[in-house]
Amino acid sequence: MMMNKLSVIALSLLALPALAQDNPVSSWLKTAYTNNHNNILRSAEKMPEENYGLRPGTQQEVRTFGQQLGHVANFNFLWCSQAKGEANPNAGKNLEKLTTKAEFVKALTDAFAYCDPVYASLTDASGAEIVTVTQENGRQTKNARMALLILNYGHNNEIYGSVVTSLRQKDIVPPASEPRPAANQQKK
Repeated sequence: MMMNKLSVIALSLLALPALAQDNPVSSWLKTAYTNNHNNILRSAEKMPEENYGLRPGTQQEVRTFGQQLGHVANFNFLWCSQAKGEANPNAGKNLEKLTTKAEFVKALTDAFAYCDPVYASLTDASGAEIVTVTQENGRQTKNARMALLILNYGHNNEIYGSVVTSLRQKDIVPPASEPRPAANQQKK
């Protein structure tokens, strides 16, 4: 019995640094979003233009590599505008219909630039605020700002998985899988 109490106390003490950290959930989300943002944008840059029409299969309903990037841009504009409480600056445009690598990269860069300040200013308190969300079918719901931004991050990460498939088909190492310097290698 005494050993169990000591174990609980020891584990509780180990958790104190995490509890003491300001904004633990929003801090995690900012880091996760930034890493994902970088992986998607670097993937767009790594893929040669002639492969932007690549579809990972024969089904025409499956998005091409370029369309995947346009899809990410569309939803970053949509969900980050809702998190900001403002009109979608991309309303009425379908970025999946772009045709060149330069257009897709610009759309993706613009969409991330629009979302970056939303994530940068996020705190656990502001993430708990309720925002109005308009779904694709036009139905309006209310949700926590943090939930909407987690949805955006998760959606981006899901699409990154599809992007990786296309990169691998062309023997291109995805950004998240690139070799990292060994821990014992130091700059001289």
